[in-house]
Amino acid sequence: MAAEDANSATTKLLTLLNVSALKSRKRDRGIDDPHTQTKGNRRRRSVAFTEDSALETTSPTSQEDAKPSSEIVNANDGTVVVDDRGYGDPEDATSFYERHFGANPKVLTEKSRMHVDQNSWKTTREKVGALTVVASLPPGPTPLAKMLANRTAILERLRKPFLDRLAKQTQESVHVQNELLSILPAHFDLYHPAIPLDHHQSIREAIALHALDHVTKKRRRILKNNERISNAKDAPEPPEDIQDQGFTRPSVLVLLPFRSFAVHWVNALTSHTPRPSFQIENHSRFLSEYGLPPDAVDKLATAEKGTYPDDHVEMFKGNVDDNFRIGVKLTRKSVKLFAEFYGCDIILASPLGLRMSIEKEKNADFLSSIEILVMDQMNAMVMQNWDHIEYVLSHMNRFPSESHDADFSRIKPWYLDGHSAYLRQSILLSPFETSEIRALYHRKLTNIAGKIRVEKVWPALQVPGSLEPLFASFDCLNPQDEAGKRFDCFTTQLLPKLLKSAVQSSNAIVFIPSSFDFIRVHNYFRKQTGLDFATLSEYSSNQDISRARQAFFTGKKSFLLISERFHFYRRYKIRGIRNIIFYALPEHPQFFSEFLSYPFLDDGVDPIDVSCQVMYCKYDWFRLERIVGTAGARSLMQGYS
Repeated sequence: MAAEDANSATTKLLTLLNVSALKSRKRDRGIDDPHTQTKGNRRRRSVAFTEDSALETTSPTSQEDAKPSSEIVNANDGTVVVDDRGYGDPEDATSFYERHFGANPKVLTEKSRMHVDQNSWKTTREKVGALTVVASLPPGPTPLAKMLANRTAILERLRKPFLDRLAKQTQESVHVQNELLSILPAHFDLYHPAIPLDHHQSIREAIALHALDHVTKKRRRILKNNERISNAKDAPEPPEDIQDQGFTRPSVLVLLPFRSFAVHWVNALTSHTPRPSFQIENHSRFLSEYGLPPDAVDKLATAEKGTYPDDHVEMFKGNVDDNFRIGVKLTRKSVKLFAEFYGCDIILASPLGLRMSIEKEKNADFLSSIEILVMDQMNAMVMQNWDHIEYVLSHMNRFPSESHDADFSRIKPWYLDGHSAYLRQSILLSPFETSEIRALYHRKLTNIAGKIRVEKVWPALQVPGSLEPLFASFDCLNPQDEAGKRFDCFTTQLLPKLLKSAVQSSNAIVFIPSSFDFIRVHNYFRKQTGLDFATLSEYSSNQDISRARQAFFTGKKSFLLISERFHFYRRYKIRGIRNIIFYALPEHPQFFSEFLSYPFLDDGVDPIDVSCQVMYCKYDWFRLERIVGTAGARSLMQGYS
């Protein structure tokens, strides 16, 4: 299999080189005598990674880029060594970058790739500041503590303004950002599935700083090599160690669920590029297209605190369009929004928007050289179409279908070898864990540096009143059989028992997290005679919702089927509930306590009048842990292998 993959990669690369050479010959047909240029005077062309058109030549134009020589001549043998420390930065500021993303990273070996392919990590549980983490590291004696970075791993130009802002923040925010900035510059994959609501901004700013630092280091390396090529144009041989680029320019991808989060991320990025040192281009257009219209009233943002749940306000205030993509280009003195994809450094996009772009262009070449992937608010993406996530990830770090005028002499060898996925750093962010995200963490993250997962011990949720939910387990030995076993348990055991009781077969809601399960149960109810029910799903119109709520409240409908996606997007308070059946536990733990509180919206309801039954199996661990607590989940799981 490995040999076949190598042959396939070689074939793709040779095809790409042939196409590139053919295009190059076509461009040269207008030259009368192509042989008149000597080898020493032949100019190298690179991908348009530079600040402006003037920098596409080999001489930098900015004051910062024209710093004194970035080369050191070895007195012993006369060889030239690039000094990456310039600009007043200590060696630590570039060592992590060069070690992982340099032209020939020492960590990228056949053995390290084999460890990733065979999933043979050394797993330890450690403390990083206040965080408890599970670290999956390459086999070896070096402990995690010695592999972490410190503040000097960030370039001075970015680090100093950041530290000035940090001094004005709360101690809690300082700790949160320091913990992340010890992990991220060391280029570990990071999975943080326990982000509190009030930590989102601090975490975005820390990751945005890391992304800006990465892009800046990459750009500086390219500019220095441009200078070396320019200085060596009269030399007999041009410099050879100038591999500093990928196939295409974009190197950071940030996946987000809604446009409003693109605004948050642009704010986080520009917080590190303050005026007047930086110009923000097309900012007014960005606010116009990614914010709400001037005459629109955001009822979530303007409502009194407590009117809507805090997490719902944070998720849905602002523009909630889920089809968008925008390129961000960084230069020494500006941040340009709405940059063309092949001319930008950072892409902010929704999974749907990116998929539609790929399908329209019939290629995903702009994802071929992504080195940092950030996925924020993954709990919302689970509520959208997870297939879009799988689709986008399947198109990342592939060989491009076209050359896009790339100078192959400047492309890093590990791109040409098809090994870029082994070096990509992935950062997954969510307030809680789901099976889809954990599976992605295990199967799709192939960073040879290792990966770190934040772990949390969950407390039990507070149950309204003195309600005592009844947890009923069913046996299931295979995750593929889980949906069928759950349906059988519901239709042959739980539902017949409910229908035998006149009290429990009225004013009953059935909460169903999965859309597939919802359709299955809905179809089953439709086939049963004598079952009066209504449904609320993410596809229900406002009229349908009003009619269903009214019919249920007045008792015209005995059962109300509710999908989790409906509650995620709408968050209606349902009145008239006396019996609650959780077909499966909700992904969002707050939904559990909310539904248990809804019966008490009606006057004169006592806890003894309300029942709650929960179906679960051993594959519901993540949901169960968030609701009954880590200790309670272990107790309920006793007896399962």
